[in-house]
Amino acid sequence: MDLFSDLPQGAALTWLLAAAIAGGLARGFSGFGAALIFVPLASIGLGTRQAAPLMLALEVVAIALLTPGAWSLADRREVGWLALGAALGTPLGAAVLALADPLALRWGVSLVILGLLGLLVSGWHFRGRPTRPVTLGFGLAGGVLGGIAMVSGPPVLAYLLGREGPARQLRADFALYLAAGAALAGIAYAAAGLLDARLLAPFLVAAPAYAAGIWGGAHMFGLASERSFRLACYGMIALAALLGLPVWDSLLR
Repeated sequence: MDLFSDLPQGAALTWLLAAAIAGGLARGFSGFGAALIFVPLASIGLGTRQAAPLMLALEVVAIALLTPGAWSLADRREVGWLALGAALGTPLGAAVLALADPLALRWGVSLVILGLLGLLVSGWHFRGRPTRPVTLGFGLAGGVLGGIAMVSGPPVLAYLLGREGPARQLRADFALYLAAGAALAGIAYAAAGLLDARLLAPFLVAAPAYAAGIWGGAHMFGLASERSFRLACYGMIALAALLGLPVWDSLLR
């Protein structure tokens, strides 16, 4: 295998590095938003079909580090029902990723991310009665979105914020769900043939940039208010989704 033949070149490489750094900054400071930024920006050069599995590969180390601490604090039964919903939804999302027209996929992912950004900015969260079908439904929605573009977080976060419980437990529930979602996405992507050797070269290029972004984001904590940086993250997500729209391809590629 020739790694150099799979290495992004020119504008594709520039967008990949920009996506990795910007996604890492958001991940390091606030713990969210990496995929919402990375996938549309990296898709400009690589296409969503490669950008989403690459996001999964980049997140493996972060998820592995966060999961052990979350295991002891989380409501594992609740997360189990969410994960069951995700197990049903993730293969559907992965099938869309593998089979959909690449151009339509990029339009869809960018528009969905703009919609999810609206959900995050609005502060909406589920206020109804948390029955098992409702829990499964939110897990299913997260699974479908996670399978398509590794953006399973917003629907489940909106659900968890409506639950009673200490903030530490809710954060642990979310971290454990993300770990389960990543494992399910990995299985679904492998079954759909989306994890292959062609990811290695982009991964080797993006991983140091992503790690540097996480480090920078973590060290920026305290230099600005959390509200200011969250607004900056929202702005980066919006810009990434808008730039990811194929309408700009003649200018950005």
